[in-house]
Amino acid sequence: MHRLPRTGFPMKSLACWTAAAGVAISGVATARAADPLSLSPGALREIAKVEAEIDRIEAEMLSRIGTPPDNQVQQVELLGKLMLFDKELSVNRNEACAFCHMPETGFTGPVSELNKTTGSYPGSVRTRFSNRKPQTHSYAPLSPVLHYNEGQGDLVGGNFWDMRATGRRLGNPAAEQAEGPPTNPVEMGLPDIACAAYRAGQRPYRGLFEAVWGAQAFAINWPADTEQVCNTPGPPPPDDPAPVHLSAVDRGLAAATFDQMAQSIAGYEASHEVTAFSSKYDAVLGGKAKFTPQEQRGYDLFRGRAQCNGCHRDGGPGEDPLFTDFTASNIGTPRNPDLPFYAESTPDARGYVANKSGESYVDIGVADFLGEGPLLSHPSPVDARWKPLEPQNRGRVQVPTLRNVDKRPSPDFVKAYGHNGYFRSLKEIVHFYNTRDVLPRCAPHDPRERTGCWPASETTENMNTSKVGKLGLSEQEEDALVAFMQTLSDGHVQTGPK
Repeated sequence: MHRLPRTGFPMKSLACWTAAAGVAISGVATARAADPLSLSPGALREIAKVEAEIDRIEAEMLSRIGTPPDNQVQQVELLGKLMLFDKELSVNRNEACAFCHMPETGFTGPVSELNKTTGSYPGSVRTRFSNRKPQTHSYAPLSPVLHYNEGQGDLVGGNFWDMRATGRRLGNPAAEQAEGPPTNPVEMGLPDIACAAYRAGQRPYRGLFEAVWGAQAFAINWPADTEQVCNTPGPPPPDDPAPVHLSAVDRGLAAATFDQMAQSIAGYEASHEVTAFSSKYDAVLGGKAKFTPQEQRGYDLFRGRAQCNGCHRDGGPGEDPLFTDFTASNIGTPRNPDLPFYAESTPDARGYVANKSGESYVDIGVADFLGEGPLLSHPSPVDARWKPLEPQNRGRVQVPTLRNVDKRPSPDFVKAYGHNGYFRSLKEIVHFYNTRDVLPRCAPHDPRERTGCWPASETTENMNTSKVGKLGLSEQEEDALVAFMQTLSDGHVQTGPK
């Protein structure tokens, strides 16, 4: 048994990190050129740029830990940002949380080429892809703890598309959400939550972490094989679900440290830097700006004939305008045939099969969590009293916030929409809401798809037919809705808290 030294490992240079990532990813692309799990040259170039930006941000944050803020709230925020941008917390030390959640896109997917091709993102093991597109981190901490609303007869709150980060244990859905990716085999890929604590204890921010959360955080007797175990991609073997073999006391310490890591990340996500309320819409509310005539028309439609406000609420008495009601809905999104997840039906190089259903896979959303289906990560337990709600939640996914829904670094940058990334522009998904039940079903390889016809829904179970499908809007009215939603991008108001 041994304990880690207090000093962190020396930082790798940006050039070294970028070169290592390039070799690893390019090797995958070359070896699997004809494979649906390979990455295109365009995606590789963008990924390299995103990784360089992640390295730059991390280096900037590390430069601050010598003279950290003297305010504990800001110390927690700094810790959270450091961990969000830390690649070392993934199994192959090549993927930070921020890889799927960058600020220039409103803390969602930052690779345009992936957004318009695969929809989902590769994990630390680059041939493994998720079954869904990344959600936004912005405003996520403002979601309520998942609960059953008796009056509505529905579940409300939580994080993740399927609400599986409930917040019931830590009191914060965003913190429990942060505990999903580290051990998700198709994301950061660690085999054990203890590995996250082990890796964090080797990082330059260890001292700041101990100052905030206590000296016990990394006072763990690590087995001699911990490094080897934590370098092995998950999932762990079924007969050894916690492969870092710790004593009961050390296991408790590692679990507590993992919780504190997640709470720090949620603290950063709740900061003004991520959850800013600085959009043009907010400036209009504050009397500091005015909508254009097209934006105002869009807002009137949003609250009126288009019925958007029924789910994407712009607030009421005592409410912040978060543009979600935190419930779930099945809008009838078509299957996204470009998801690499469909091809993950055979054992990979490590024998892992992410999708045992193959091409027949159907994402049933919240019901997978309530029915304790084969989830890729399971950060929160299911309340047994919710299990009878599984049938009414089949096919439903959480209503996302519309804040930052069109935030992107350039006009030609493609964002993906819908839980599976099927839609590739805001205009496209608005057109779907308007015409789902009006336009004909597409034939295979139909050139009219997305404009003059729609494929069948992935699942019609519990499909929303009251607010989606036949809105009767003109193209100009669709454009007005898009113009209004573009006012929800943060950054219009530049001043922060004084």
